[in-house]
Amino acid sequence: MTTTPPDQLLCWADDALITAQRLAAWCARAPELEEDVALTNIALDQLGVARLLLSYAAEQLTPDAVPAAPADQPVTEDTLAFLRSDQEFRNCLLVELPDDDYAVTIGKLLFLAAYQVRLYAVLSAGTDQRLAAIAGKAAKESAYHLDHARLWTLRLGDGTEESHRRMQHAVDELWPYTYELVAPVPGSGLADLRSDWLATVGPILAEATLAAPGGGWRPGGGRLGRHTEHLSYLLAEMQVVHRAHPGARW
Repeated sequence: MTTTPPDQLLCWADDALITAQRLAAWCARAPELEEDVALTNIALDQLGVARLLLSYAAEQLTPDAVPAAPADQPVTEDTLAFLRSDQEFRNCLLVELPDDDYAVTIGKLLFLAAYQVRLYAVLSAGTDQRLAAIAGKAAKESAYHLDHARLWTLRLGDGTEESHRRMQHAVDELWPYTYELVAPVPGSGLADLRSDWLATVGPILAEATLAAPGGGWRPGGGRLGRHTEHLSYLLAEMQVVHRAHPGARW
């Protein structure tokens, strides 16, 4: 049976984990109560997939793979989530960007979900049976995430003059980061998913009266552990309790 290497699993796991952390910050802050619940549920979906992928990766790693981890304890999903430094994370840069505006949150979710829907469809048909089972479950959730992001993109893009301006600005700011998002994960053997991704995202933007930006700057490095300063702040908040009270149970 095929086993997917942990380096590949961490790329997809970290995308989901960091997305969950970002979306969780909207709890009690969303523009309406229904959206507060929806974003929280999407965050939980992403967290659930992250846990499954992190657990799978952890089983293949020894304690020395995470320098901050106790040398006498096995690697677990918690080890990978709470004891790695920013340079040990393998998420794409897009998901770590701050959600300074609600339009940015929707743009990030749209771009990520369009990628994950296709990614999980490919992985669910792969030869790694365990990964295929995880991807099969995640694919159903991602389809909902994509539909939710699509509806909000239409609502904002084809709404008021102000909502259109802010949604277009979000698309313009986020677009350069999508090249890294859809690029093949190193060593995975997956084809470039950008053409499929564009076939999904393009019509949504057009229906929302939003323009897809052209080429230009293409930041990257997240898959190799080179991140923006935003990830450091996010991890400091996400990891503080675990690091302050190692081994605590409640």
